[in-house]
Amino acid sequence: MRARVIPLILLKDGGLVKTIKFDNPKYVGDPINAVRIFNDKEVDELILLHISPNRAKVPIPFKEVGDIASEAFMPMGFGGGVHTLHDVYRILHSGFEKVILNTAIRTDKAFVRAAVREAGSQSIVGSIDVKKNFWGQYEVFTDSGQIRAGSSPVEYARMVEDLGVGEIIVNAIDRDGTFQGYDEKLIAMVADAVQIPVVACGGARGVDDFASAIKCGASAVAAGSYFVFYGKHRAVLINYPSSSQLDSALTI
Repeated sequence: MRARVIPLILLKDGGLVKTIKFDNPKYVGDPINAVRIFNDKEVDELILLHISPNRAKVPIPFKEVGDIASEAFMPMGFGGGVHTLHDVYRILHSGFEKVILNTAIRTDKAFVRAAVREAGSQSIVGSIDVKKNFWGQYEVFTDSGQIRAGSSPVEYARMVEDLGVGEIIVNAIDRDGTFQGYDEKLIAMVADAVQIPVVACGGARGVDDFASAIKCGASAVAAGSYFVFYGKHRAVLINYPSSSQLDSALTI
């Protein structure tokens, strides 16, 4: 069986963007066009995160994200500003298979448990964003990397697992958009701490990095810049490795 390889795309003000270390979003294209290209390339799965500013005050654009999901031939997950069971229902009924929770894990654990109870653990994913502090210690952040959660990744991952979610995405903020490779220490740390699948994200630059993350304990890998940029000048080009490339590197 081959590990999943998942493009992670960011939706802001109606367009797709890509960040570096969760900052300076750069427009990279139309979301529906990108999804159609990923369809043609037969990607395993797709993650769409809504990162519009002041997200807590801006409703999820359900019509827009529903239109995007309707174009997808692959399983899709959606995250960004999900705070109520009504949000969860609408996302799943729009055609997404998974709902990704981040800030709500810190602010409303009762809601997370309720979402798992109502939608099933297989449909609820916990997203953990991590960066190093001044002393080089890992810390969990929420709210698009702006607020400290007051926990280490290991403690937080165990708490997320205890809430009943079916999968964890661990994203290294310091690696986001840098093409420096995954933070393998972070991946191993989180994967060793929990029994549920862990998706590695942040810094991928190629198939070899995917393979390294799997060896560190990740069950799947996600990436953003790698799938939307090409070459040293970061020209926008939606891409995805061939099945033969992925099969040879990632079959487990």
